[in-house]
Amino acid sequence: MKILNFFSGTAAALALVTGLAAAQPAIARDRMSPGAAAAVGVLGGLAVGTIFGATIAQPAYAAPAPVYVAPPPPPPPARVYVEEPAPVVYRHRPRRVYVEHCTTERFREWIPGWGWEYRTRRVCS
Repeated sequence: MKILNFFSGTAAALALVTGLAAAQPAIARDRMSPGAAAAVGVLGGLAVGTIFGATIAQPAYAAPAPVYVAPPPPPPPARVYVEEPAPVVYRHRPRRVYVEHCTTERFREWIPGWGWEYRTRRVCS
């Protein structure tokens, strides 16, 4: 857009200079040199181009044109590493082992007609 404004202002200035050089009255040609006339034409063209470009250009206080900005892409999904639990081995419960605490007792017993006899027996708790 700025390049177009520059070229349109330049074209307007050249048209003005050409028009002023061709339409100068004979009296003005006698008073001014050709270089001075060209300088006056260039300055006039620049002035007109500036005015023309300022009316076309967007005002300085205007808000800038809206620009669409795409939202950022979503982040990649997080990688979660799950440690698998160790395999469970089912075993039978051990049997309860009952341990008997046994002792041997010796005792005397009276046998009629014979007398005292020693005997043993096993006692478990």
